[in-house]
Amino acid sequence: MTNSVTTGEVLIDIDDVDMSFTGAAGERLNVLEHMNLQLREGEIVALLGRSGSGKSTLLRIVAGLLAPTGGQVRYRGTPLTGSNPGAALVFQSFALMPWLTVQDNVELGLAARGVPPKQRAEQALQAIDRIGLDGFESAYPKELSGGMRQRVGFARALVLEPDLLLMDEPFSALDVLTAENLRTELVNLWDTDDFPTKCVCIVTHNIEEAVLLADRVVVLGSNPGRIIAEVPVEQPRPRNKRAPGFVALVDQIYGLLTGRDEVQPAVATETATPFATPLPDASVGGIAGLLELVYGKGGRADLPVIADELNFELDDLMPLVDAGVLLGFLLADSGDVILTNIGSNFTNADIQRSKSIFASQARRRAPLVRTICGALVGNGDKSVRADFILDLLKRGFSDDDARRQLELAIDWGRYGELYDYDTDSGRITADEDADLQAS
Repeated sequence: MTNSVTTGEVLIDIDDVDMSFTGAAGERLNVLEHMNLQLREGEIVALLGRSGSGKSTLLRIVAGLLAPTGGQVRYRGTPLTGSNPGAALVFQSFALMPWLTVQDNVELGLAARGVPPKQRAEQALQAIDRIGLDGFESAYPKELSGGMRQRVGFARALVLEPDLLLMDEPFSALDVLTAENLRTELVNLWDTDDFPTKCVCIVTHNIEEAVLLADRVVVLGSNPGRIIAEVPVEQPRPRNKRAPGFVALVDQIYGLLTGRDEVQPAVATETATPFATPLPDASVGGIAGLLELVYGKGGRADLPVIADELNFELDDLMPLVDAGVLLGFLLADSGDVILTNIGSNFTNADIQRSKSIFASQARRRAPLVRTICGALVGNGDKSVRADFILDLLKRGFSDDDARRQLELAIDWGRYGELYDYDTDSGRITADEDADLQAS
């Protein structure tokens, strides 16, 4: 298909949409704020953002699975009041029924629409063939690799011949080579004359993936989610990752994500809640390793250059940058990261001094660590059940994300010798000499 971003018919009109939930203490948690966006026929649009940007929430609102708390979404001019009849969704987790065969899984949506068995079998087999799974119609999901399971997810969506194909991080659960292969096949399908879908909207946190696939990259800011930029990608497909234009776009978008969005005044970090500012998925060792690299480059480094030198994707380093910024060890300036004085002190200190510096910064600037310290201070025996903290986190995170947040907080607290966790008792206990008060 050709890119008709400016002239294609409007399929989805997102008009001043807000989305909020109620937090553990009854507070209002704003996930999306003043979202205005149109999705048009003939384009692939990438929603790109970091944790807390609400990109998956926005996708579910477009699918009609969630109703916004403010504003309106219209499909072909008609306000959505339930499931979007013109959309199909591909999930990150495959979401296949393990007791059904490939063909039965692909037929599910057609069966729900009341399509007669013979017709839906024909349509399912066509979709299976289109996505390259012919020969596996009678296989069960457990017999398939991750890439093949995701192909089933694609076929299940495409068999409905939706106007709008919605994809929520569809490649993030796959290994690098499989993901690259499926991205290429998606682009090839898009370029065929008989591809049934008129628009693709993909949620991703991977900058290169967005630039590889999309005609337009919508960059979302965080806490609450909002659009901070729309970047057109005018390069012809297939796109070369090493081409100067491609690299320039990646660098531009990286600068938008780090320079405009994530640098917050210290006071904002120090008063934020664990929901508003989640802990980045980064170990203390990983954070320290990044700081050492930046220190070795004179205290300022171009992160895309570091990623290339280490043979990593930019997105692999982003959580480390987020953690360094959150703790006050780094500043983000467009495409560069800069070591702060406290970050330099941490990098050059001996082990005990580095632990002390880390404890002070985490206690003051990492909201969940601060929350746990506050709970320990409030209990006479300076201990708290981990399940209590976990239940609170589940008010604002999925079960898996809540557990990961707790694991990170425990790891950070252990390193700083603020508190420890006993698996047998399930309790978090303050270290004997720990100063738990934020200074």
